[in-house]
Amino acid sequence: MGIKHGLSGKPEASIDFSKRRRPAEGTIRTLLFISAAISIFTTIGIVVILVEESILFFGSPEVDIIEFLFGTEWKPMIGEFGILPLLNSTLMTSTIAMLVATPLGLFVAIYLSEYASERVRGILKPLLEVLAGIPTVVYGYFALTFMTPLLRSIFGPNIVQIYNTASAGLVMGILILPLVASMTEDALSAVPSSLRQASYGLGATKMETSLQIVVPAAFSGIGAAFIVGLSRAIGETMIVALAAGAGPRLTANPFESAETLTGYIVRISGGDVGYDTVDYNSIFALGLVLFITTLMLNIISRKIVKRFREVYE
Repeated sequence: MGIKHGLSGKPEASIDFSKRRRPAEGTIRTLLFISAAISIFTTIGIVVILVEESILFFGSPEVDIIEFLFGTEWKPMIGEFGILPLLNSTLMTSTIAMLVATPLGLFVAIYLSEYASERVRGILKPLLEVLAGIPTVVYGYFALTFMTPLLRSIFGPNIVQIYNTASAGLVMGILILPLVASMTEDALSAVPSSLRQASYGLGATKMETSLQIVVPAAFSGIGAAFIVGLSRAIGETMIVALAAGAGPRLTANPFESAETLTGYIVRISGGDVGYDTVDYNSIFALGLVLFITTLMLNIISRKIVKRFREVYE
């Protein structure tokens, strides 16, 4: 603020509107930019490594790209690299997981958002977060020592093998349940209360309001939660490595053992094959397939949110 003389000749106070230098704010802005740049360059680095190593795999004389995409046998020891058995078991476990997580997650979210009191919500939400914090290796042994014996006692030991994709998929559904429930509950809670009050004013019950008004209004968020949960299921590693089996097999029977993409990557990464062999390089090609799959799912999720997003005033 300075002093200047006005038309009357009397001194008047003037305000300096020029931008003041704030070194601390500039430092924080720089740190935030560096953090964002690190995450972006890390992603770029991962993609570059995957592509470089995948080129080595696809450049090998034993590998044919058509056989890789459509072949039904994955036996690297004899030079057969058909991805369909690994992809099929990955999709089977992920589908079973979503069949468990989607309805349960939606019901949990509806209860927390529409029915639970603040006290009950304060108890249940931390419990769900505890489920999300359990290491996946624990879930893997849970599938192997609890879920598999349970399935064998129900359907018979001659039908359910010790290692099977059903028990892995069911436990994966329990694993991603907190993620789906939390994201869906956030979407339901974001629906304006005026919609609920209008529904009640027209004579609708709480159940009718929840299922016919709130859930459709939050469809974009629910769809995004489903896609994110599916991406999480496809990328899950330890549960399928411990419970699904360690041999690639093209089968539609969930009670048989079958190795998934991530399970194969874990097994080969354990040092069973030599470095820079075609077997070893194959895990990067499979990793690239997983990356592209989850990237496409994330793009679809963003399009769903954008397409069905409701804006209320």
